[in-house]
Amino acid sequence: MLSLKRCFGIALLLLLAITAKAQQSTPITLKELLNRADQKAPTLLTDSAAILIRQAQAAETRSSWLPNLKLNYQADVGTSNNTTGPYFGFGIIPSSSGGIHNTNVTTAVGDNLGIASLDWEIYNFGKYGAQNKVANSDIKVEQNQFAQSKYQLEAYTIGDYLQLLRLQDFLAIQVRNIQRNQQIRRSIESLAKSGIRAGVDTSIAEAELSKARLNYIELNNQLKQVQLQLSAVTGLPYQSIVPDSTVEAALINQPSAALFAPDTINHPIINFYRSVYQNSLQREDLVKKLYNPKISLDAAAWERASSVNASGQYNSISNGYGFDRGNYLVGLSVSYNLFDLRRKQLKLRTQKASTQYAMKKLQEQQQLLSVSSSQADVEMQTALERLKEIPNQLKAANDGYRQKLSLYKNGLTDIVELDAALNILYRAETDYMQAKYTYANALFQKAITQNQVNTVLNLLK
Repeated sequence: MLSLKRCFGIALLLLLAITAKAQQSTPITLKELLNRADQKAPTLLTDSAAILIRQAQAAETRSSWLPNLKLNYQADVGTSNNTTGPYFGFGIIPSSSGGIHNTNVTTAVGDNLGIASLDWEIYNFGKYGAQNKVANSDIKVEQNQFAQSKYQLEAYTIGDYLQLLRLQDFLAIQVRNIQRNQQIRRSIESLAKSGIRAGVDTSIAEAELSKARLNYIELNNQLKQVQLQLSAVTGLPYQSIVPDSTVEAALINQPSAALFAPDTINHPIINFYRSVYQNSLQREDLVKKLYNPKISLDAAAWERASSVNASGQYNSISNGYGFDRGNYLVGLSVSYNLFDLRRKQLKLRTQKASTQYAMKKLQEQQQLLSVSSSQADVEMQTALERLKEIPNQLKAANDGYRQKLSLYKNGLTDIVELDAALNILYRAETDYMQAKYTYANALFQKAITQNQVNTVLNLLK
Protein backbone atom coordinates (compact mmCIF):
# COMPACT_ATOMS: atom_id res chain seq x y z
CA MET A 1 0.00 0.00 0.00
CA LEU A 2 2.83 2.34 0.90
CA SER A 3 4.59 1.76 -2.40
CA LEU A 4 1.42 2.63 -4.29
CA LYS A 5 1.15 5.92 -2.43
CA ARG A 6 4.78 6.68 -3.10
CA CYS A 7 4.29 5.91 -6.79
CA PHE A 8 1.24 8.14 -6.85
CA GLY A 9 3.22 10.95 -5.24
CA ILE A 10 6.05 10.58 -7.73
CA ALA A 11 3.57 10.54 -10.64
CA LEU A 12 1.87 13.66 -9.32
CA LEU A 13 5.15 15.49 -9.00
CA LEU A 14 6.10 14.51 -12.54
CA LEU A 15 2.73 15.76 -13.76
CA LEU A 16 3.23 19.04 -11.91
CA ALA A 17 6.69 19.42 -13.38
CA ILE A 18 5.44 18.71 -16.90
CA THR A 19 2.57 21.15 -16.44
CA ALA A 20 4.86 23.86 -15.08
CA LYS A 21 7.30 23.37 -17.95
CA ALA A 22 4.50 23.51 -20.51
CA GLN A 23 3.20 26.70 -18.96
CA GLN A 24 6.60 28.35 -19.00
CA SER A 25 7.37 27.34 -22.58
CA THR A 26 4.71 29.36 -24.39
CA PRO A 27 3.46 32.26 -22.26
CA ILE A 28 1.13 34.78 -23.88
CA THR A 29 1.61 38.45 -23.06
CA LEU A 30 -1.25 40.57 -21.83
CA LYS A 31 -1.01 42.84 -24.88
CA GLU A 32 -1.32 39.85 -27.23
CA LEU A 33 -4.33 38.60 -25.31
CA LEU A 34 -6.05 42.01 -25.44
CA ASN A 35 -5.44 42.30 -29.18
CA ARG A 36 -6.92 38.86 -29.69
CA ALA A 37 -9.98 39.76 -27.63
CA ASP A 38 -10.50 42.95 -29.67
CA GLN A 39 -10.57 40.90 -32.86
CA LYS A 40 -12.52 37.83 -31.79
CA ALA A 41 -14.86 38.73 -28.92
CA PRO A 42 -18.48 37.88 -29.89
CA THR A 43 -19.88 40.88 -28.01
CA LEU A 44 -17.72 43.29 -30.02
CA LEU A 45 -18.74 41.70 -33.30
CA THR A 46 -22.39 42.18 -32.32
CA ASP A 47 -21.91 45.79 -31.19
CA SER A 48 -20.07 46.65 -34.42
CA ALA A 49 -23.09 45.42 -36.39
CA ALA A 50 -25.31 47.78 -34.34
CA ILE A 51 -23.27 50.72 -35.69
CA LEU A 52 -24.16 49.69 -39.24
CA ILE A 53 -27.84 49.75 -38.30
CA ARG A 54 -27.56 53.33 -37.02
CA GLN A 55 -25.68 54.38 -40.16
CA ALA A 56 -28.40 52.90 -42.35
CA GLN A 57 -31.06 54.70 -40.30
CA ALA A 58 -29.17 57.99 -40.71
CA ALA A 59 -29.06 57.49 -44.49
CA GLU A 60 -32.81 56.87 -44.41
CA THR A 61 -33.36 60.05 -42.39
CA ARG A 62 -31.30 62.13 -44.83
CA SER A 63 -33.68 61.04 -47.58
CA SER A 64 -36.81 62.17 -45.73
CA TRP A 65 -36.85 65.48 -47.69
CA LEU A 66 -37.63 63.69 -50.94
CA PRO A 67 -41.04 64.54 -52.46
CA ASN A 68 -43.87 62.15 -53.15
CA LEU A 69 -44.56 61.67 -56.85
CA LYS A 70 -47.47 59.33 -57.49
CA LEU A 71 -48.70 57.93 -60.77
CA ASN A 72 -52.28 56.60 -60.92
CA TYR A 73 -54.45 55.19 -63.66
CA GLN A 74 -57.91 53.69 -63.58
CA ALA A 75 -60.54 52.53 -66.06
CA ASP A 76 -64.10 52.40 -64.72
CA VAL A 77 -67.62 51.34 -65.60
CA GLY A 78 -70.57 52.61 -63.58
CA THR A 79 -73.47 55.03 -63.39
CA SER A 80 -73.28 58.82 -63.06
CA ASN A 81 -76.06 60.32 -60.90
CA ASN A 82 -75.53 63.45 -58.82
CA THR A 83 -77.63 65.53 -56.47
CA THR A 84 -77.11 68.82 -54.71
CA GLY A 85 -75.76 68.86 -51.14
CA PRO A 86 -72.49 68.90 -49.21
CA TYR A 87 -70.86 65.96 -47.49
CA PHE A 88 -67.56 64.81 -46.00
CA GLY A 89 -65.81 62.35 -48.21
CA PHE A 90 -64.42 60.17 -45.35
CA GLY A 91 -62.05 58.78 -47.94
CA ILE A 92 -64.50 55.99 -48.86
CA ILE A 93 -67.22 57.72 -50.94
CA PRO A 94 -66.55 57.29 -54.70
CA SER A 95 -66.74 60.41 -56.85
CA SER A 96 -69.21 60.87 -59.71
CA SER A 97 -68.85 64.05 -61.77
CA GLY A 98 -71.43 65.46 -64.14
CA GLY A 99 -74.76 67.28 -64.21
CA ILE A 100 -77.93 66.52 -62.29
CA HIS A 101 -80.59 64.42 -64.02
CA ASN A 102 -84.33 64.69 -63.45
CA THR A 103 -84.50 60.96 -62.92
CA ASN A 104 -82.22 58.24 -61.68
CA VAL A 105 -80.26 57.01 -64.72
CA THR A 106 -79.06 53.40 -64.70
CA THR A 107 -77.21 53.48 -68.00
CA ALA A 108 -73.58 52.47 -67.57
CA VAL A 109 -70.83 54.95 -68.33
CA GLY A 110 -67.28 54.06 -69.29
CA ASP A 111 -64.42 56.37 -68.38
CA ASN A 112 -60.75 56.35 -67.48
CA LEU A 113 -58.44 58.62 -65.55
CA GLY A 114 -54.68 59.09 -65.34
CA ILE A 115 -53.07 61.28 -62.67
CA ALA A 116 -49.54 62.35 -61.81
CA SER A 117 -49.47 64.06 -58.41
CA LEU A 118 -46.65 65.68 -56.49
CA ASP A 119 -46.56 66.77 -52.88
CA TRP A 120 -43.32 68.07 -51.38
CA GLU A 121 -42.72 69.52 -47.96
CA ILE A 122 -40.21 72.08 -49.20
CA TYR A 123 -39.68 73.96 -45.93
CA ASN A 124 -40.42 73.14 -42.31
CA PHE A 125 -38.29 75.68 -40.41
CA GLY A 126 -35.36 73.40 -39.55
CA LYS A 127 -37.06 70.05 -38.91
CA TYR A 128 -35.06 68.22 -41.59
CA GLY A 129 -31.77 69.55 -40.22
CA ALA A 130 -32.70 68.64 -36.65
CA GLN A 131 -33.65 65.11 -37.74
CA ASN A 132 -30.28 64.65 -39.45
CA LYS A 133 -28.42 65.91 -36.37
CA VAL A 134 -30.27 63.42 -34.17
CA ALA A 135 -29.52 60.60 -36.62
CA ASN A 136 -25.80 61.48 -36.64
CA SER A 137 -25.89 61.75 -32.86
CA ASP A 138 -27.41 58.25 -32.70
CA ILE A 139 -24.43 56.97 -34.69
CA LYS A 140 -22.06 58.68 -32.26
CA VAL A 141 -23.82 57.10 -29.28
CA GLU A 142 -23.59 53.65 -30.89
CA GLN A 143 -19.91 54.14 -31.70
CA ASN A 144 -19.22 55.18 -28.13
CA GLN A 145 -21.25 52.22 -26.91
CA PHE A 146 -18.93 50.02 -28.96
CA ALA A 147 -15.88 51.76 -27.47
CA GLN A 148 -17.31 51.25 -23.99
CA SER A 149 -17.84 47.57 -24.71
CA LYS A 150 -14.18 47.30 -25.76
CA TYR A 151 -13.19 49.10 -22.57
CA GLN A 152 -15.26 46.74 -20.41
CA LEU A 153 -13.92 43.71 -22.28
CA GLU A 154 -10.39 45.03 -21.74
CA ALA A 155 -11.03 45.34 -18.00
CA TYR A 156 -12.56 41.85 -17.93
CA THR A 157 -9.61 40.34 -19.83
CA ILE A 158 -7.02 42.05 -17.63
CA GLY A 159 -8.84 40.89 -14.50
CA ASP A 160 -8.88 37.28 -15.69
CA TYR A 161 -5.24 37.46 -16.79
CA LEU A 162 -4.19 38.64 -13.34
CA GLN A 163 -6.30 35.88 -11.81
CA LEU A 164 -4.36 33.39 -13.93
CA LEU A 165 -1.10 34.83 -12.58
CA ARG A 166 -2.43 34.57 -9.04
CA LEU A 167 -3.58 30.97 -9.50
CA GLN A 168 -0.32 30.07 -11.23
CA ASP A 169 1.64 31.41 -8.24
CA PHE A 170 -0.75 29.64 -5.88
CA LEU A 171 -0.20 26.35 -7.71
CA ALA A 172 3.58 26.79 -7.39
CA ILE A 173 3.12 27.30 -3.65
CA GLN A 174 1.00 24.15 -3.49
CA VAL A 175 3.70 22.17 -5.29
CA ARG A 176 6.24 23.27 -2.68
CA ASN A 177 3.74 22.47 0.08
CA ILE A 178 3.24 18.97 -1.33
CA GLN A 179 6.99 18.46 -1.52
CA ARG A 180 7.42 19.55 2.12
CA ASN A 181 4.64 17.25 3.29
CA GLN A 182 6.21 14.38 1.38
CA GLN A 183 9.54 15.15 3.03
CA ILE A 184 7.87 15.15 6.46
CA ARG A 185 6.10 11.89 5.71
CA ARG A 186 9.35 10.22 4.64
CA SER A 187 11.03 11.38 7.84
CA ILE A 188 8.14 10.09 9.95
CA GLU A 189 8.19 6.72 8.18
CA SER A 190 11.89 6.39 8.88
CA LEU A 191 11.46 7.42 12.53
CA ALA A 192 8.43 5.20 13.01
CA LYS A 193 10.30 2.15 11.69
CA SER A 194 13.07 2.76 14.19
CA GLY A 195 10.51 3.16 16.99
CA ILE A 196 11.38 6.79 17.72
CA ARG A 197 7.95 8.06 16.57
CA ALA A 198 4.45 6.69 17.02
CA GLY A 199 2.61 5.34 14.02
CA VAL A 200 -0.15 7.93 14.46
CA ASP A 201 2.25 10.61 13.23
CA THR A 202 2.32 8.82 9.90
CA SER A 203 -1.47 9.08 9.63
CA ILE A 204 -1.39 12.78 10.48
CA ALA A 205 1.33 13.40 7.88
CA GLU A 206 -0.61 11.40 5.29
CA ALA A 207 -3.73 13.46 6.00
CA GLU A 208 -1.81 16.73 5.56
CA LEU A 209 -0.27 15.50 2.32
CA SER A 210 -3.68 14.46 1.01
CA LYS A 211 -5.11 17.88 1.90
CA ALA A 212 -2.27 19.59 0.00
CA ARG A 213 -2.96 17.44 -3.07
CA LEU A 214 -6.68 18.22 -2.91
CA ASN A 215 -5.90 21.92 -2.68
CA TYR A 216 -3.75 21.61 -5.80
CA ILE A 217 -6.53 19.82 -7.69
CA GLU A 218 -9.05 22.50 -6.73
CA LEU A 219 -6.72 25.36 -7.67
CA ASN A 220 -5.91 23.71 -10.99
CA ASN A 221 -9.64 23.49 -11.68
CA GLN A 222 -10.06 27.19 -10.90
CA LEU A 223 -7.20 28.02 -13.26
CA LYS A 224 -8.81 26.03 -16.07
CA GLN A 225 -12.14 27.80 -15.50
CA VAL A 226 -10.46 31.18 -15.91
CA GLN A 227 -8.65 29.92 -19.01
CA LEU A 228 -12.01 28.84 -20.45
CA GLN A 229 -13.47 32.28 -19.79
CA LEU A 230 -10.60 33.90 -21.68
CA SER A 231 -10.90 31.33 -24.44
CA ALA A 232 -14.53 32.39 -24.95
CA VAL A 233 -13.52 35.99 -25.74
CA THR A 234 -10.27 35.32 -27.63
CA GLY A 235 -11.01 32.14 -29.57
CA LEU A 236 -7.75 30.60 -28.38
CA PRO A 237 -7.58 27.02 -27.06
CA TYR A 238 -7.81 27.36 -23.30
CA GLN A 239 -4.72 25.18 -22.75
CA SER A 240 -2.58 27.71 -24.64
CA ILE A 241 -3.58 30.67 -22.46
CA VAL A 242 -0.65 30.69 -20.07
CA PRO A 243 0.23 34.04 -18.43
CA ASP A 244 3.67 35.61 -18.44
CA SER A 245 4.97 35.11 -14.89
CA THR A 246 7.24 38.17 -15.11
CA VAL A 247 4.35 40.66 -15.20
CA GLU A 248 4.02 41.22 -11.45
CA ALA A 249 7.76 41.62 -10.88
CA ALA A 250 8.04 44.05 -13.81
CA LEU A 251 5.26 46.24 -12.39
CA ILE A 252 6.51 46.13 -8.81
CA ASN A 253 9.98 47.19 -9.92
CA GLN A 254 8.53 50.25 -11.69
CA PRO A 255 6.32 51.97 -9.11
CA SER A 256 6.57 55.19 -11.14
CA ALA A 257 3.82 53.67 -13.27
CA ALA A 258 1.40 54.85 -10.60
CA LEU A 259 2.15 58.47 -11.53
CA PHE A 260 0.54 58.57 -14.99
CA ALA A 261 -2.00 61.31 -15.61
CA PRO A 262 -5.67 60.49 -16.14
CA ASP A 263 -7.11 60.76 -19.64
CA THR A 264 -10.59 62.15 -18.99
CA ILE A 265 -11.08 63.60 -22.47
CA ASN A 266 -11.02 60.28 -24.33
CA HIS A 267 -12.25 57.98 -21.57
CA PRO A 268 -14.71 55.48 -23.14
CA ILE A 269 -17.20 55.60 -20.27
CA ILE A 270 -17.21 59.40 -20.12
CA ASN A 271 -17.43 59.64 -23.91
CA PHE A 272 -20.43 57.31 -23.96
CA TYR A 273 -22.42 59.18 -21.31
CA ARG A 274 -21.39 62.52 -22.80
CA SER A 275 -22.68 61.40 -26.20
CA VAL A 276 -25.96 60.25 -24.61
CA TYR A 277 -26.31 63.69 -23.04
CA GLN A 278 -25.55 65.44 -26.35
CA ASN A 279 -28.01 63.15 -28.12
CA SER A 280 -30.72 64.16 -25.66
CA LEU A 281 -29.96 67.85 -26.30
CA GLN A 282 -30.29 67.25 -30.05
CA ARG A 283 -33.64 65.60 -29.45
CA GLU A 284 -34.77 68.65 -27.51
CA ASP A 285 -33.95 70.78 -30.54
CA LEU A 286 -35.86 68.34 -32.76
CA VAL A 287 -38.94 68.57 -30.54
CA LYS A 288 -38.84 72.36 -30.81
CA LYS A 289 -38.85 72.16 -34.61
CA LEU A 290 -41.07 69.11 -35.02
CA TYR A 291 -44.28 71.09 -34.61
CA ASN A 292 -43.32 74.10 -36.73
CA PRO A 293 -45.51 75.15 -39.71
CA LYS A 294 -44.98 73.29 -42.95
CA ILE A 295 -44.79 74.82 -46.42
CA SER A 296 -45.57 72.36 -49.17
CA LEU A 297 -45.54 72.38 -52.94
CA ASP A 298 -48.50 70.55 -54.48
CA ALA A 299 -48.87 69.78 -58.16
CA ALA A 300 -51.00 67.47 -60.25
CA ALA A 301 -51.69 66.76 -63.93
CA TRP A 302 -54.44 64.48 -65.09
CA GLU A 303 -56.31 63.38 -68.18
CA ARG A 304 -59.56 61.55 -68.56
CA ALA A 305 -62.32 60.48 -70.98
CA SER A 306 -65.98 59.49 -70.68
CA SER A 307 -68.57 57.72 -72.83
CA VAL A 308 -71.02 60.62 -72.09
CA ASN A 309 -70.55 63.53 -74.48
CA ALA A 310 -70.90 67.25 -73.80
CA SER A 311 -74.65 67.27 -74.56
CA GLY A 312 -75.28 64.52 -72.04
CA GLN A 313 -75.76 61.75 -74.62
CA TYR A 314 -74.72 58.25 -73.55
CA ASN A 315 -72.51 56.63 -76.14
CA SER A 316 -70.90 53.21 -76.27
CA ILE A 317 -68.92 52.33 -73.14
CA SER A 318 -65.80 51.82 -75.25
CA ASN A 319 -65.87 55.53 -76.13
CA GLY A 320 -64.91 56.26 -72.54
CA TYR A 321 -61.38 54.86 -72.89
CA GLY A 322 -58.70 57.04 -74.40
CA PHE A 323 -57.89 60.44 -72.93
CA ASP A 324 -59.59 63.48 -74.45
CA ARG A 325 -59.49 66.06 -71.63
CA GLY A 326 -56.45 67.23 -69.64
CA ASN A 327 -55.86 69.49 -66.62
CA TYR A 328 -53.07 70.58 -64.30
CA LEU A 329 -52.92 72.26 -60.92
CA VAL A 330 -49.98 73.77 -59.03
CA GLY A 331 -50.02 75.46 -55.63
CA LEU A 332 -48.25 76.25 -52.38
CA SER A 333 -49.81 75.34 -49.06
CA VAL A 334 -49.06 76.24 -45.46
CA SER A 335 -50.32 74.05 -42.64
CA TYR A 336 -50.12 74.47 -38.89
CA ASN A 337 -52.02 72.79 -36.10
CA LEU A 338 -52.66 75.28 -33.28
CA PHE A 339 -52.96 72.49 -30.74
CA ASP A 340 -49.38 71.49 -31.59
CA LEU A 341 -48.31 74.30 -29.25
CA ARG A 342 -49.55 72.27 -26.30
CA ARG A 343 -48.21 69.01 -27.69
CA LYS A 344 -44.81 70.68 -28.18
CA GLN A 345 -44.74 71.88 -24.56
CA LEU A 346 -45.59 68.43 -23.17
CA LYS A 347 -43.12 66.57 -25.36
CA LEU A 348 -40.37 69.10 -24.68
CA ARG A 349 -40.93 68.76 -20.93
CA THR A 350 -40.50 64.99 -21.24
CA GLN A 351 -37.34 65.35 -23.32
CA LYS A 352 -35.85 67.89 -20.91
CA ALA A 353 -36.37 65.38 -18.10
CA SER A 354 -34.45 62.80 -20.18
CA THR A 355 -31.66 65.33 -20.74
CA GLN A 356 -31.45 66.03 -17.02
CA TYR A 357 -31.22 62.30 -16.33
CA ALA A 358 -28.43 61.90 -18.92
CA MET A 359 -26.49 64.77 -17.35
CA LYS A 360 -26.83 63.22 -13.87
CA LYS A 361 -25.58 59.87 -15.20
CA LEU A 362 -22.57 61.61 -16.74
CA GLN A 363 -21.76 63.32 -13.44
CA GLU A 364 -22.26 60.03 -11.59
CA GLN A 365 -19.79 58.20 -13.82
CA GLN A 366 -17.23 60.96 -13.46
CA GLN A 367 -17.50 60.72 -9.69
CA LEU A 368 -17.34 56.91 -9.70
CA LEU A 369 -14.18 56.98 -11.79
CA SER A 370 -12.61 59.48 -9.42
CA VAL A 371 -13.47 57.33 -6.39
CA SER A 372 -12.25 54.18 -8.12
CA SER A 373 -8.92 55.84 -8.91
CA SER A 374 -8.51 56.90 -5.27
CA GLN A 375 -9.34 53.39 -4.09
CA ALA A 376 -6.73 51.96 -6.45
CA ASP A 377 -4.13 54.39 -5.04
CA VAL A 378 -4.89 53.21 -1.50
CA GLU A 379 -4.71 49.56 -2.55
CA MET A 380 -1.39 50.09 -4.31
CA GLN A 381 0.13 51.89 -1.33
CA THR A 382 -1.06 49.19 1.06
CA ALA A 383 0.25 46.44 -1.22
CA LEU A 384 3.66 48.15 -1.48
CA GLU A 385 3.90 48.40 2.29
CA ARG A 386 3.00 44.72 2.60
CA LEU A 387 5.57 43.79 -0.04
CA LYS A 388 8.25 45.56 2.00
CA GLU A 389 7.30 43.74 5.19
CA ILE A 390 6.39 40.26 3.94
CA PRO A 391 10.01 39.19 3.11
CA ASN A 392 10.73 39.46 6.83
CA GLN A 393 7.72 37.27 7.58
CA LEU A 394 8.71 34.83 4.84
CA LYS A 395 12.31 34.51 6.07
CA ALA A 396 11.23 34.01 9.67
CA ALA A 397 8.60 31.45 8.69
CA ASN A 398 11.08 29.54 6.54
CA ASP A 399 13.69 29.53 9.32
CA GLY A 400 11.09 28.44 11.85
CA TYR A 401 9.96 25.56 9.68
CA ARG A 402 13.50 24.31 9.12
CA GLN A 403 14.22 24.48 12.86
CA LYS A 404 11.03 22.59 13.72
CA LEU A 405 11.79 19.96 11.09
CA SER A 406 15.29 19.48 12.48
CA LEU A 407 13.95 19.28 16.06
CA TYR A 408 11.29 16.80 14.99
CA LYS A 409 13.82 14.56 13.29
CA ASN A 410 15.81 14.55 16.53
CA GLY A 411 12.75 13.77 18.65
CA LEU A 412 12.72 17.19 20.37
CA THR A 413 9.26 18.32 19.23
CA ASP A 414 6.00 16.75 18.07
CA ILE A 415 4.05 16.61 14.80
CA VAL A 416 1.58 19.26 15.95
CA GLU A 417 4.26 21.93 16.33
CA LEU A 418 5.86 20.90 13.05
CA ASP A 419 2.50 21.22 11.23
CA ALA A 420 1.98 24.61 12.86
CA ALA A 421 5.37 25.78 11.54
CA LEU A 422 4.54 24.39 8.10
CA ASN A 423 1.21 26.26 8.08
CA ILE A 424 2.93 29.50 9.09
CA LEU A 425 5.34 29.13 6.16
CA TYR A 426 2.47 28.30 3.82
CA ARG A 427 0.56 31.39 4.97
CA ALA A 428 3.63 33.61 4.54
CA GLU A 429 4.07 32.40 0.94
CA THR A 430 0.41 32.94 0.14
CA ASP A 431 0.53 36.40 1.75
CA TYR A 432 3.44 37.32 -0.49
CA MET A 433 1.64 35.99 -3.55
CA GLN A 434 -1.55 37.89 -2.61
CA ALA A 435 0.37 41.13 -2.06
CA LYS A 436 1.93 40.90 -5.54
CA TYR A 437 -1.49 40.21 -7.06
CA THR A 438 -3.10 43.07 -5.10
CA TYR A 439 -0.50 45.56 -6.31
CA ALA A 440 -0.72 44.51 -9.96
CA ASN A 441 -4.52 44.43 -9.81
CA ALA A 442 -4.71 47.88 -8.19
CA LEU A 443 -2.26 49.32 -10.72
CA PHE A 444 -4.29 48.02 -13.65
CA GLN A 445 -7.50 49.13 -11.96
CA LYS A 446 -6.11 52.65 -11.80
CA ALA A 447 -4.94 52.39 -15.41
CA ILE A 448 -8.39 51.24 -16.50
CA THR A 449 -10.09 53.97 -14.49
CA GLN A 450 -7.84 56.65 -15.95
CA ASN A 451 -7.78 55.19 -19.47
CA GLN A 452 -4.02 54.56 -19.36
CA VAL A 453 -3.84 50.80 -19.94
CA ASN A 454 -1.43 51.19 -22.85
CA THR A 455 0.92 53.16 -20.62
CA VAL A 456 1.12 50.23 -18.21
CA LEU A 457 1.37 47.67 -21.02
CA ASN A 458 4.38 49.53 -22.40
CA LEU A 459 6.15 48.92 -19.09
CA LEU A 460 5.95 45.18 -19.69
CA LYS A 461 8.05 45.13 -22.83
